[in-house]
Amino acid sequence: MSADSQGAKPTISRDEVAHLAKLSRLALSDDELDHYATQLDSILAHVAQVAEVAADDVPPTAHPVPLANVLRPDVVAPSLTPEQALSGAPAVEQDRFAVPQILGEE
Repeated sequence: MSADSQGAKPTISRDEVAHLAKLSRLALSDDELDHYATQLDSILAHVAQVAEVAADDVPPTAHPVPLANVLRPDVVAPSLTPEQALSGAPAVEQDRFAVPQILGEE
């Protein structure tokens, strides 16, 4: 990758796209090389723009809006008995669903 004359925006050349295509074993036409060079350059410019916004004094977040616990309270409620839960099972073993062996384990 190279930089433009102002050194601010990263650019990717058609030759670099051709090199990436060769490494990826992609056969691209001349029109496709031009098209992808433009698209990749746009993507790289956007990433650079996002990188400019990121600052060390801004803590990373998992969600942009601060949220308190959004889950419902854990409340004990009546549930099925083991007999009711297993009543429709095709096979039961030691009060558990019995399933076929799949990995050849003993």
